[in-house]
Amino acid sequence: MRWRLTLLVAATTSAVVLAFLIPLALLLRSLAAERSIARVTTDAQNLAAFSAATDRDAVAQELRDNGKRRLGTTTVFFPSGGGDPIGDDAAEPLPDRVRQGMAVTDRSNGAATVYVPAVGTGGTTVVRTKISSAELSRGVGRATGILAGLGAVMLCVSAVAADALGRRVSRPIRELAAAADSLHDGDLETRVPERGPPEVVAMSRALNRLATRIEQLLISERESVADLSHRLRTPVTALRLDAESITDPEMAERLDQHVAHLERTVDAVLRDARRPVRSTVAARCDVGAVVGERVTFWSALAEEQNRRLGIHLPAHPTWARIDQVDLTDVVDVLIDNVFAHTEEGVPLEVSVTETPSREIMLVVEDGGPGLPGADVVTRGLSLVGSSGLGLDIVRRATIASGGRLELGRSQLGGAKIRVVLGAAERRADSREWKRARPGRRRRRRREQRMA
Repeated sequence: MRWRLTLLVAATTSAVVLAFLIPLALLLRSLAAERSIARVTTDAQNLAAFSAATDRDAVAQELRDNGKRRLGTTTVFFPSGGGDPIGDDAAEPLPDRVRQGMAVTDRSNGAATVYVPAVGTGGTTVVRTKISSAELSRGVGRATGILAGLGAVMLCVSAVAADALGRRVSRPIRELAAAADSLHDGDLETRVPERGPPEVVAMSRALNRLATRIEQLLISERESVADLSHRLRTPVTALRLDAESITDPEMAERLDQHVAHLERTVDAVLRDARRPVRSTVAARCDVGAVVGERVTFWSALAEEQNRRLGIHLPAHPTWARIDQVDLTDVVDVLIDNVFAHTEEGVPLEVSVTETPSREIMLVVEDGGPGLPGADVVTRGLSLVGSSGLGLDIVRRATIASGGRLELGRSQLGGAKIRVVLGAAERRADSREWKRARPGRRRRRRREQRMA
């Protein structure tokens, strides 16, 4: 925008300058010619009057004495019996109208010829002066150069002024865009300086109000979830105490497992509510690194159950648009499902690949009996005795990253679950919005209070 505004002003100024310079240069040329002709005419009239009143020798002496200061080439024609003409072009005849006593100025091919007759006692004396085109336009080049220089100065001044104006207009817009990118990255404390043109100030003020409202809503939602999770701890503890009082060992073990699962769920909800806002908005992690870490964690149990746990990871980082905590939950759910719903000794393969379209694929496949049906991803519905929340959590995390969840048959003979994650966006240059985001300490204190 800044350069376009500068170019527009420069082009407009150039057109205006040219519109004035070209006619002005032509006018200067015309005025210079008229001035030269007027000067030559005056000199010729004086010389003609002098020639008519004196003899030929005196005229010749006058031409020798003052010829250099005269403009053009001068020739004096005397009346019959007055002697031969004096000058360089004496052989060229005079027009008849000039011999009849008519003063004539003839202009042709950029040059001019001035004829001035003077009638004396002996007849008509004629002074002819030829002026070349260079003499007619003497001084025009210098004046045109001065005008061109002034035009160039005007053009430079207008370009500098336009650049300053463009910088004043474009800087608030760049700050506004940088602040919007910062909000997109999860820094809800970002505020835009309200400066610049009135329209930009209005947009900045609206964006600041929107950021404040989003921050308030997110904080309120997280506090509500955290409060609900804290409230659930009391009934969960009561359930555990009641389960411990049951005398039937099988029933007590089953209830204990359900209560433990409920406690883990409540802890996960509370942990998610305590996470910083930016970690959920600006999600980004290396899928290969997280998967490798979680497979290493589960490898001990796989070895204990005699399972072959294979892993295939890319050699380069694979950045996806998902938070590391969410991806950890996804990997744990997928691997835990295999351990929970297949017999010991069933092999398990985990792989991470990147597609040509920059999508990240996490594939978990096993050699078990396969999936009981497509409804396994429906929340709360399970065909094998589980809570039905695991794959629904995976599906929601996958969709939130801009990806999808695909179910199929594995080459090992069992289930194949493919999690396609959206690629993480490239980090934008943060130099602009770093200058426009106050309140970092307030955000840290608020997150610490929520934790």
